[in-house]
Amino acid sequence: MRSSDIHLRPAEEADLSFLRRLYATTRAEEMTLSGWDRPTIDAFLAQQFDAQHRYYQEHYQGSDFALICHKNLAIGRLYVFRGPTTINLIDISLLPEWRGKGIGTHYLTALVDEADTAKKSMRLFVEPTNPARHLYQRFGFSVNGSNHIYLQMHREAAPALAVPA
Repeated sequence: MRSSDIHLRPAEEADLSFLRRLYATTRAEEMTLSGWDRPTIDAFLAQQFDAQHRYYQEHYQGSDFALICHKNLAIGRLYVFRGPTTINLIDISLLPEWRGKGIGTHYLTALVDEADTAKKSMRLFVEPTNPARHLYQRFGFSVNGSNHIYLQMHREAAPALAVPA
């Protein structure tokens, strides 16, 4: 896979069915443990996605809500809010078959570089059992809070390296 085949594009209303399906994949393991039947799971996930989507749209106005695409195929999402002093990684998700291929690392590297250049801290929320938590820790994020569902992770901007005179 060539990195030039991976790109972002703004999410649009027409992408909602893909975004619902993507969201469902992020909750698949949890749903298998629920004991619910398929119609109940589908109804629950639709309600949860709609609530999350509304919340993001209302509380993160001005954010970049982007799809991660491989060529013309949507494979994930990257939601970022750029505040005056902090970059908030709202969400990064990939379809299961695209996870573990370095795509998330690629976009996280770009965001960390952007934050360091702009001398901004970064913040995100992650479930304690989410494997991405280890990725965030490798990038210098540390847990600095919890709301009993998600851990808040924070990363200060790395100081610029001194250049000899």
